[in-house]
This record gives sequence, C-alpha cells and structure tokens, in this order.
Amino acid sequence: MRLISYEHQGASGVGVMLDNERFVALSKAAPDLPSLPSTMRGILALGEDGLAKAKAAAEGREADHKLADVTLLPPIPDPPAIWCVGINYADHREETGRAPTSEPTLFMRIPASQVAHGDAIIRPKASHQLDYEGELAVVIGRTGRHIPQSEAMSHVAGYSCYNDGSVRDWQRHTSQFGPGKNFHRTGGFGPWLLTADELPNPYEQSLITRVSGEELQRTTIDLMVFKIEKLIEYLSTIYPLNPGDVISTGTPAGVGWKRDPQRWLVPGDTVKVEITGVGTLVNTVIDEA
Repeated sequence: MRLISYEHQGASGVGVMLDNERFVALSKAAPDLPSLPSTMRGILALGEDGLAKAKAAAEGREADHKLADVTLLPPIPDPPAIWCVGINYADHREETGRAPTSEPTLFMRIPASQVAHGDAIIRPKASHQLDYEGELAVVIGRTGRHIPQSEAMSHVAGYSCYNDGSVRDWQRHTSQFGPGKNFHRTGGFGPWLLTADELPNPYEQSLITRVSGEELQRTTIDLMVFKIEKLIEYLSTIYPLNPGDVISTGTPAGVGWKRDPQRWLVPGDTVKVEITGVGTLVNTVIDEA
C-alpha cells in the first residue's frame, strides 16, 4: 500500500494510491470508521491495526482525486524526529576522505527543512553551494526502546525517498553538520510511504539520483555500511523510537561537492531520486525570494 499526505481545499488528509496518479481519500472512504485518524502519524500510532483499517477503507473504491488536483505534503509532515546518517556508503566515505567509524555518524533535520514531491527545493541567499544526496528513508511504525537487531524490522512502517539537500560551506563551518543540513526547504521527502509489507527486502533495491536528466549517483541498498537493523538498534538505545520517526539512511558517492568540476544545484535544475520498488521523488530548484 502506498500512502500519501496531502492538502485539498484548505484541509489536510491521508490518501491510498490506486495507481501512480489517482488515490482514495480516507476521509471519504471511512465515514464509518471514526477511530481511523486523519493524519499519517495518527494512523501509524495504531500500528498494524491502523494500516489494516486504511487498506480496508480503500478497497473496492473509485478514486476521489488525482495527484495533480491536490498539494502533496511530505509523507510524514510533522515527524517527531528526523535522523540522518552520514558517510553510510563506503564509496562516499572514500570520496570525502573520512576514516571508517565503529558506530553510525548521525545528525538531525527539522521538519521546516523538508519539501514534498513536486515542490521546489530552495537555493538560499546565503550560499550557492547547494548539493543533492539521494537516500532511502525508513519510517518507524511501532514504539520501541532497546530494540535488538533481530526485531528491528518489525518496527518499520515503510519506506520512502529522501534528498538530503546540503548547503556545503555551512556544513563545513565547524565539525557539526547541522547548519548545512537544515536550511529552509532544502530537503525533499516523498512521494509516498510504501508500507513495509510491499518491500520485504529493501537491500535488493537500487538507488539512483539524476539531476536535469544526468545520472550522478547509483548504488544498491545492500552496500550500506550500517544496515537498517543496526540504525534502529543504535537509535532506540538513545531514546524510545516513535511512530512517524524518520531515518534517512545515507547517500552513496557522486555528490556534487566531490565532482570535478563541482556540480552545485542551480535554479531550473530538476532532481530525481529513484529507489526501485519504492518510487521516484522529483523536485525542481529555485532561488530564495
């Protein structure tokens, strides 16, 4: 099942995709299910029961809307936490010259730094060193603390595509990544949440990033250094993971910063992050007004 968050005529909702263009609005499909929440986080908080209700509510219905008729939001518009993993592919570590680490390199993003599929990423006034980073996003669906790797995947609600847009000179002001990773509306997230049952083995998938039609990144997810199970174990040792938490699992080699010549994103570019079996996130680039 592919779930979207959207706005239509001033109201927000959750939809179940029927194909790549049309979806069922759960607010219209489930009038007899008052217990079904109207937000993605609310549905995920009900666990498997929430996803089962959403699927049942949409079965056998005609489409209520087309994507072109609504405004998409990030799949989780208000995540409790957005964790990003740095240097999580060996080829990216090598191109940046960083040494291997025994534990994951982590930083956080804020929701205001995100945009949805089809929306524009903003190149800020403060810098023209805006870079792309195609990544697989993992969304948590079940609360857990001290989760062993053997149980980690049972806490995953689903997957999406992420572009961890980075303002490189601000990222390198100090040893802390945070400033360059949190500029307003620089990170793409979407187009939808693909539930975990539809992708039983994410490690079989490929990740490809294209900028204005040119392929600049390609990897297979199995080349991730710290696998999803390790990331969930590690993060859940710090605090209880919650439904709607997002883990963006890192980018492979090929970022614009390390190309010769460097390839920064400029207004008019279109960035496509494709993950086979999941979907394709598309964002244009504009200048800050």
